[in-house]
Amino acid sequence: MEGFEMLQADWFMLMVGGGLFLLLGLLAIMWGRGEEKSYYNAISRRPDVREYLEHEPERPEPGALKIGGWIAIAIGLAMLAMGGIFWFWG
Repeated sequence: MEGFEMLQADWFMLMVGGGLFLLLGLLAIMWGRGEEKSYYNAISRRPDVREYLEHEPERPEPGALKIGGWIAIAIGLAMLAMGGIFWFWG
């Protein structure tokens, strides 16, 4: 389209949304690591430490938080990149 110009609010909203996704992703990863650490610290204080040593059975919650965090970071970086491209060439 000739004469198409992106408004400042358009690329700015992409960049703000990307920053929020990036922040939420980092928080989710830190939360997942904290959950995992606190769980295994609690297990290690028990007399039967087999579960602590073998990490069996696996708990999906901390892993899901970390995976969700990585997905949010990827989306945030993509949104920041798109906002930057629209800002630079818009």
